[in-house]
Amino acid sequence: MADVPSSLQAEAALNDTEPGAASVNGTVKFVATLEGAAVAYGSLVLMALLPIFFGALRSVNCAKSKNSSDMPETITSRDAARFPIIASCTLFGLYLFFKIFSQEYINLLLSIYFFILGILALSHTLSPAMNRVYPTNLPNKQYQLLFTQGTGETKEEIINYEFDTKDLVCLAFSSVVGVWYLLKKHWIANNLFGLAFSLNGVELLHLNNVSTGCILLGGLFIYDVFWVFGTNVMVTVARSFEAPIKLVFPQDFLEKGLAASNFAMLGLGDIVIPGIFIALLLRFDVSLKKNSRTYFYTSFLAYIFGLGLTIFVMHTFKHAQPALLYLVPACIGFPVLVAVIKGELTELFSYESSAEVLPHTPRLTHFPTVSGSPASLANSMQQKPNSPRRRRTNPSPM
Repeated sequence: MADVPSSLQAEAALNDTEPGAASVNGTVKFVATLEGAAVAYGSLVLMALLPIFFGALRSVNCAKSKNSSDMPETITSRDAARFPIIASCTLFGLYLFFKIFSQEYINLLLSIYFFILGILALSHTLSPAMNRVYPTNLPNKQYQLLFTQGTGETKEEIINYEFDTKDLVCLAFSSVVGVWYLLKKHWIANNLFGLAFSLNGVELLHLNNVSTGCILLGGLFIYDVFWVFGTNVMVTVARSFEAPIKLVFPQDFLEKGLAASNFAMLGLGDIVIPGIFIALLLRFDVSLKKNSRTYFYTSFLAYIFGLGLTIFVMHTFKHAQPALLYLVPACIGFPVLVAVIKGELTELFSYESSAEVLPHTPRLTHFPTVSGSPASLANSMQQKPNSPRRRRTNPSPM
């Protein structure tokens, strides 16, 4: 399955709908009340925090897993340095596509792709919960889906999926959500897929050390600022791209309920990019064996501060903001300051997350087009889906 460009996910695509009545060329513009905006932005913040918190916790178990199907993808400094360049090329390519070709057909193809990818991501997300709630008195049969090529001694396994009844239940529920999204494009279905993408990204994409995290966040800091403030490319693509690559919440929810249609939105990249750095700090906390989560909670609170500042500035200046402009300094600066105060700066930057993962952990050999995007998740899900699960017979080298 080829990578799908989704560069706009690195964007802080928060809706810049202005509160207050307005009329442009005789067209009445939506009026966002203060209460409606507060509910929308508060919901976005809450939805952003959930996949970061639980994804970080799951990343610790993922790193310690001895099951090769659950191994994380490791992002190296070289990968991190290439991220902004490839993301920029992809973003501009999407911009040209939307300018040249019919937006309707492009979004139809992307909808089909994210329909499949979303089902896999949501199934993987629900799997741990299903293991806890599945009735013990019901049968849980084991299945295997095996594809080979060749015959006799030359026979080679191509795909070897192992799954059970619990996995099929997760897959069935995820398929219902997928059909709902494909047919209705409802914002709740969009958010279910978006949350699944974010949680899987934080869980399965691992930075190998803090220096790599600084390179990644620093590069995307420049990328985000340039494409939002320097051009109209980012905002144009964000508004044209119909796919669950952003979380949305209606600002008219109090008036129209589930039928509301005027959305504030937050790109998944503004969740996953800081999220994988926060998850790295949690694994560092665990490695210290001090029964403390100082760096994790510091960075988590820094993320809340940075996202809140983004919303405040956006609401004040009535213009879409690059969230990484505020999130990157906060998520890097606060933990580094704590490390300086505690005298653990050397330990922080010398920590190698990949050292705690088994030697056969796959490196990020297929570079995703957008950090933390469904494209990067596609690589992860192709190599190690949990629902259904696949046993890797030829793991990628480091």
